[in-house]
Amino acid sequence: MGPPNAKQETCTVSLSSPVEEHAQILLQVTALTKRYGDQVALADIALTVRAGEILGLIGPNGAGKTTLLEALAGVLPADASTMLWRGEPLPPARRRDVLFYLPDGLRPYHEQPVARVLAFFAGVYRRSPAHLAGVVAAVGLAPVLAKRVYALSKGYSRRLMLAVGLLTPQPLLLMDEPFDGFDLRQTRDIMGVLRQCAAAGHTLVLAIPNGQKTRICLFTSACNAVTASRTCLLKVPAPLSSRPTH
Repeated sequence: MGPPNAKQETCTVSLSSPVEEHAQILLQVTALTKRYGDQVALADIALTVRAGEILGLIGPNGAGKTTLLEALAGVLPADASTMLWRGEPLPPARRRDVLFYLPDGLRPYHEQPVARVLAFFAGVYRRSPAHLAGVVAAVGLAPVLAKRVYALSKGYSRRLMLAVGLLTPQPLLLMDEPFDGFDLRQTRDIMGVLRQCAAAGHTLVLAIPNGQKTRICLFTSACNAVTASRTCLLKVPAPLSSRPTH
């Protein structure tokens, strides 16, 4: 942790192939601010996400990445913000219709087998057995389909949540630390799955800690260009320990 006046920054990095500038803007955020008492967690954030993009929010722990995702999803109320979806206002009550948020560390239905959990979500979202089978194969869940969710390793828990995200119909996925728990080879494989997901019509925003930046950059040519031109979004003027938990 730095001193109270230290600034921690989070930067955006495009992890997908360059998206054409004329690609439709799905989500446009301006003046997003979140305070905890007199501490400013997010200050006047502006963010634009285009259709088919994989956008990484890279920064240290405590920089506000999770807070930003929760505010975008409507899970955490922002003190101020303007959000547009395809140019139209997007109030919190409508966000579940267009975006799906995958938080860090969530394990749904602990006592249920993985296969049953996936079948449940596939039924909710009216996905065919073939679609479900394709998702299971893509994220490598076949070896643990009979296991109960509570017995999964961290890596397989991540794969399960990724599979749930790939089953959803919402065009925008928000993922908090989706590569945590994966080794280098697994990170490469999951990055490939995410690219396929984007090619199939999804748009993704990923929160990535600084420690995983080098690993992620190994699998995208975009990082070399962005490293020289960092677009910093978030600044936290106080260390995490001084902010209330939520």
